[in-house]
Order: sequence, then C-alpha cells, then structure tokens
Amino acid sequence: MDKLREPEVTLELAIEHGLNEEEWNKILEVLGRTPNFTELGIFSVMWSEHCSYKNSIAILKTLPRTGKRLLVGAGEENAGLIDIGDGLALAFKIESHNHPSAIEPFQGAATGVGGILRDIFTMGARPIASLNSLRFGPLSVPRNRYLFDEVVKGIAHYGNCMGVPTVGGEVYFDECYTGNPLVNAMAIGLVKHDRVVSAIAKGNGNTVMIVGSSTGRDGIHGATFASVELSDESEEKRSLIQVGDPFTEKLLLEATLELARKNYLIGIQDMGAAGIACSTSEMSAKGKSGMKLDLSKVPMREPDMNPYEIMLSESQERMLVVIRRGFEKEVKEIFNKWDLNCVEIGTVTDTGNLDLYMGKKKVGSVPAWHLVLGGGAPVYQRETKEPEYLKKLHDVDLKKIPEPKDYNAALLKLMASHSIADKSWIYRQYDHTVRTNTVIAPGGSAAVLRIKRTNKAIATKTDGNGRYTYLNPYRGGAIAVAESARNVVCTGAKPIAITNCLNFGNPYDPEIYYQFKQAVTGMGDACGVFNTPVTGGNVSFYNESPDGAIYPTPVIGMIGLIENIKHITTSHFKNDGDFIVMLGTLKGELGGSEYLKVIHNKVVGDAPTIDLTFEKRVHRACLEAIRNGIVNSATDISDGGLAVAIAESCIANPNKPLGASIYISRKLRDDEILFGETQSVIILSISENSLLDIERIAAKNIVPCFTIGRVKDDNRLKMNDSINVSLDDLINAYRSAIPDMMKITI
Repeated sequence: MDKLREPEVTLELAIEHGLNEEEWNKILEVLGRTPNFTELGIFSVMWSEHCSYKNSIAILKTLPRTGKRLLVGAGEENAGLIDIGDGLALAFKIESHNHPSAIEPFQGAATGVGGILRDIFTMGARPIASLNSLRFGPLSVPRNRYLFDEVVKGIAHYGNCMGVPTVGGEVYFDECYTGNPLVNAMAIGLVKHDRVVSAIAKGNGNTVMIVGSSTGRDGIHGATFASVELSDESEEKRSLIQVGDPFTEKLLLEATLELARKNYLIGIQDMGAAGIACSTSEMSAKGKSGMKLDLSKVPMREPDMNPYEIMLSESQERMLVVIRRGFEKEVKEIFNKWDLNCVEIGTVTDTGNLDLYMGKKKVGSVPAWHLVLGGGAPVYQRETKEPEYLKKLHDVDLKKIPEPKDYNAALLKLMASHSIADKSWIYRQYDHTVRTNTVIAPGGSAAVLRIKRTNKAIATKTDGNGRYTYLNPYRGGAIAVAESARNVVCTGAKPIAITNCLNFGNPYDPEIYYQFKQAVTGMGDACGVFNTPVTGGNVSFYNESPDGAIYPTPVIGMIGLIENIKHITTSHFKNDGDFIVMLGTLKGELGGSEYLKVIHNKVVGDAPTIDLTFEKRVHRACLEAIRNGIVNSATDISDGGLAVAIAESCIANPNKPLGASIYISRKLRDDEILFGETQSVIILSISENSLLDIERIAAKNIVPCFTIGRVKDDNRLKMNDSINVSLDDLINAYRSAIPDMMKITI
C-alpha cells in the first residue's frame, strides 16, 4: 500500500472512498481545511453505511426502544442488556457478515461469530449461547453448496474453539440469495448487574491501551466494502476479509472478564468494523472527550504500516481499553498472564478530538463527535415508491392453482425441501451442549438454556421470512416478530425483548427503501403489541449481485424468559392417545407459502394476514395452559403449514416417533387446510382429562380451540383422508434431503 501513503486528497479521491460531494463538503466545513489522507480514510469508514447507519437510523428510531427490563437503551452499548431477575442480565445482539461470507465464506462466517461474541464479553458478560440465521441459493448449484459448506464450517470452528454452544438458527434456500448469501450471527451473554462494563472514554489523563492481537493490513476498508453492492470485481477484494483466530479470542475473553471485575476499568470496546478509528471515536464521543494517540506504539504484525492502515485495519481479536491512570501495571499483568499484547497507546483528553501521532509527528486530528452515529454523522431519509411487482403478484387468483393429485407425494416433497428439511447436518457440526446449560437443543421450536443457580431458563430463536416480506413488506416485518415470539412461547417462555438484523438491497432504490420502511413499521407494531422492545441490532444494505437484489429479509432474534424450569415444553408428541388441539383458526392462506414454491414453483399472492392482538391472545392462552401443567407438546404452524407442523411433531423424537390421525372439517380446499401458512396458530397435545381445562383457558383468552385429532402409536400420519403416509417415509424424506445433496462433489 505504498501508493496510499500520502496521495493528494481531492473530491475524486473522496468519491473513491465511498463519500459523496455533499459529505465531502461537510468534512471541509467540520475541519475548516482539506483533510489529509488518514483523516479522509477515517471519515470514509465512519460515515459508511455500515458504521453510521446514515440511511436507516431515522427509520430505526421509530421502533419501540423502552421497557421495564431494559438496562441500556438501544444502540447505547455494544449489545442490548435486559434484566432477568436475581441480579442477572442478558447481553445479546445479532449482526450480519454477509459480504465477507460471499467472498471468503469460512473466514467471513468465522469472524462474524468472533465479532458478535466480542460485543458480548466487552460488556462484562460471559457468552452462553450463539445462534445464526443463514440464506443461500439452491443447493443444486455447486457454488451454493460450497458457500453453505464453508459457512457452516466457519461458524462451527469459531464457536467450538471458543467453548460457546451454538444452540439454534434457521436456514433458507432461494434463488435470490445465489449471488449474495446472508450470514447473520447472534450471541447471548450472562452478567451480574454490578459487573456491566460500558464502552466509554472519560477522565482527562486516563490511559488508553490496545489489547489482544497485533494489527495487520487485513480488513482495511472492510466497513466500506460492506456498504456497496457485490459485483464480479468483489473476488478481487479478498484482502478486505478479516482472518479470525478463536484461540486468541478465547484468551481475550478470559482476560477481559477478569479485567471487568476491577474498579480501575473505565471502558472497553472491541475493534470490529473500522478498527481503531471506530473504537476511539465512539468511546470518545460517548464520554464527551477526546484522545491523544501514538500510533507507532500499536503492536503491528506487518512492517512499514502507515497511519491510514493502522487506524482502518480490521484485524480481529483486539480491544481498546481505558483505565484510570496509575493502574497500567495491573492491567498488563492480567493480559501478560493470558499471553496477550497490552500496550499503552495514548491518553484521554478533554479536547473532543482524536489527535493522532506517529512518534512525535502529528499525522491527523479529527473531532470524535462528528464521526459517529448519533453525533455529526450524516442522516438521510431516502425516497420511497411502492414496488410495481406487488399489484401483479397480489392479483394472482390462487383458487386457479390446481390441487395436488397425490397429497402423500406433496407432503413428502415438502418435507424434503431444503428450507424445511432436517438441519442436523448443520448442527451436528456445532457443539451445542458445551457448558451443560442447553435444555432444548437445535431442532426444536426454540433453543432453551437453563440459568445456573436459579430456577429460570431462557428461550431464544432467530426468525425471518424473506418471501413474505417480498410479497408484503409490512406483514413480513410483523410476522418475523410474531413467529419468533410464537416459537419461544411454544417452549413455555414469555417473549421479553428482541434484537434484529435487517438485510436489504440498495437503499438508493426507492422500491427497496419502501420495503425497508414498511418492514420496520411492521416490526415496530408487533413489538409494541407484544411488549418486546428492540435492544439494538444491525442493518445490512446493498445485498445485491449482478443478478439483482435479495428478498428483503428482516431477521429477528427473540429472547423469552421461563420463570420455572418445570414449564419447559418441547414440540414432539409424547403419548399414544393424547388429543391434538389447535389454538387459532385455519384461514387457508397459500400466498408466499413453501407449498406454492416447492410444488408449483410460484412466488405469488399476498403474505398471510396477521392480527397482532389476536396473536398475543394465542400466546397468553398457550402459556397459561403450559403453566397449568396440561400441555405435553407445543408447536406452531409456519413453513409448510399444518401438515408439516404435525409431521414434525410425529418424528421430532428420534427415539420414539409417534403417528397422528387428524380430521378437520372441509370449509377450505385440502391444500389450503394442509399447507396454508396461517399465522397465530399453535398445535398442542394434551391428555384426555385436560380437554375441559384447555377449552376453559382458550375461552378465557377469547381464542378459538378445536380438537383436531389424536396421537397414535401406529407409525402413520393420516390427515383428512388426503394424507396417509408412514413415518418411515416422512423420516427418510426429512432427514436425508440435505445430507444427500451435500454428498455431491462440491
């Protein structure tokens, strides 16, 4: 990068850095002069979409961001923080690593996990769980199989080496993700209220230290790379992909948690996107302070690095630490014990500026507040336009789509659809039981983890449906929240808060910005009804390839709280003769369904309707039934409709599959009954002597309740005289689909 040492800084160079003319002029105004090359680089990464949220923050501020359990506001710290009682809090967050994973899938996914884990333990919280939400193109395409295989390996490698269980996730496959896969990583940590650490720099003269790995040239301008569309030239940008070392991060985790217990720690922040530039500016702006930094003291793994490279490097496993002056020796002893770098690189000042030096030579000075989100970073609201395709797709008459001639074959094909099929090929690569807290492992409605030394557990789930959001952005956003809430409810948990990862195309396209704005509105309305405030998250724009944009894909990370572990509920049928009860009413909605896509190769119609207040009543009824001890299993209707939900409950317990016999009166077409993806429906199995109890609870909550069948130990699933299939055939279709495809030479 010698050619980058000190070129002439012009508008043209600023544009090459991803800035526009308006932003260039604002930089000139803020500085009162032309920036030098290092300063331009800092502004370009801090004002990139990835760091500044400049095209999304105005919309995100409309989301519900308050609640009695919230201990910090959305976006105020490295992760959200919610009170779960007993003096304990959960730190949790979800983030994307889409663009890096499209180019270098193993490292892209691995460093996505590493980055989100650092966000958790910088708050003083020990990570207790990791989840993910993934999207790929069809596995019939060799490149997609390669991406899928490497992403899963990358997630497994980092999480397993860190000793953090990967307890859940979701994976969908669709053509729109072929050129632009999505890799969203979520992590959860546990911390005592009095051990929470802030990402702040304050106290004039206090010491600034860099700890962890050395700094190299990897990842320079990674934040800017994440703020543009993928193109055929993106393969040339492999140098922008960070390389992770989970073994170093494990040491960093332990050292950081040891430091977090010390009263001389002022603040700490990990170095993710934009590296030192981001951590120094954000910590300074939060503390209304500045910093004087000697960049020549930064431990470097490559020779002749210049200030631009040092400030913008995104080398992994590094932290910026601010401590009270006079305790440098104690901090170094902690990090030396863990065999990690720990170097003083500067001091906190009261100037409000980042004053940068290489030895005694001043190489830059930029005002921290003007760099950051919530400060002087640009904020835009883009033009919106309802997409022209919506009316055309909504006008399709779904009644004209022919019913399957063979419903058994249709169900088996759906069970073998890669978006529905068993995902154990994935999670068998993850250690999901390390630390021995996992009660419900991957494959259930939601993951459940006990909280040691309490009687509580938490349930957590990632959910999103890009197809719904494509067909109806508002409903897609609302359903993502409702589905994630419904999933934790089915485990016996009350939904209490969310984090979100919003994956969209180019915000400068009015139709895509319309999708974004409508989806966020739907999410906000759902969160308001469910009282699940948004604790923070991530926006990933520019998810486009030369073939076009992805489906708009909002992903929700939901947290639910189970006050008593005896209420933990699983999804599989338990007892021969149990009655199968439906809370809610089937509407036969096929629009955007997996059935239309898999059986008819169509993505048409409108997304399913959702009545959020009714959804909440269904949650209340289900939770009351669970707490009364009358529920033997619970699952919800989602992808594939009622037939897939019942089939999964039949075969979810590999040790004892149980059949079912279902009959529902025919007020709808059979495919609408069996495969319609009606929202706000939960399927319970209960014993005969609890039938009156469930009817009473449902009536109290004004929720329709129907007995639709019984559990049968006969190795068959029978539904409405349309389906009569052996569990062996269901199991084979469901469990072999992904492994068989991945055996094909990549």
